[in-house]
Amino acid sequence: MNEPMWKNAQGHLVPLSQISDADQMKDEVTNRLAVEAENVQAVISAFKARAMAEMNAAKALIFEKFGAKIGGAKGGFSIKSFDGSCEAEVSVAERVSFGIELQAAKALIDECIESWAKEGDLDPRIRTLVEHAFQVNKAGRIDTQRVLGLRKLPMKDRDGNPDAGWARAMDAVTEALNVDGTATYLRFYRRNPKTHRREQIALNFSDL
Repeated sequence: MNEPMWKNAQGHLVPLSQISDADQMKDEVTNRLAVEAENVQAVISAFKARAMAEMNAAKALIFEKFGAKIGGAKGGFSIKSFDGSCEAEVSVAERVSFGIELQAAKALIDECIESWAKEGDLDPRIRTLVEHAFQVNKAGRIDTQRVLGLRKLPMKDRDGNPDAGWARAMDAVTEALNVDGTATYLRFYRRNPKTHRREQIALNFSDL
């Protein structure tokens, strides 16, 4: 009888007798848990679709009651239980990214920092904020909120006027911003009977 063969990560066939008990155990556990995870994923996906349909149906009923027309998908809403202890929320957020203009903005910002440093007007915290804003995350992307947060910094020259170089850099940041679409989020909350605070019902593994 032919011996069973298992394919390894390199695509090579390996006789079962040459595979250690530990590797066979790891293979069984990972495959079994992956199948269970896919089943859970399917349940969550089905629940999200049904919950969104019910939320939109509830919204439609309320709009119908007042004779109002429902616009596009942009804009979130929430509904609460009669006693206010439970809340279901739909939120819509824009997915944004940066174009090539961001490199120009970074160059202009660096010019500002060098100029301020030469004049002795550089607050070291500004350099730290800029470096932090342009750090890439685990996905290799720049955090849009950090970069956009730089626009809130009221940079002024020695005369107290808005710094022209910084203003040009922030204009470049604005020009670099691209809206790639929207993402819809569905969240559920329940009031904690002990603390009376609204707490989100976690559906993310890392939050459980």
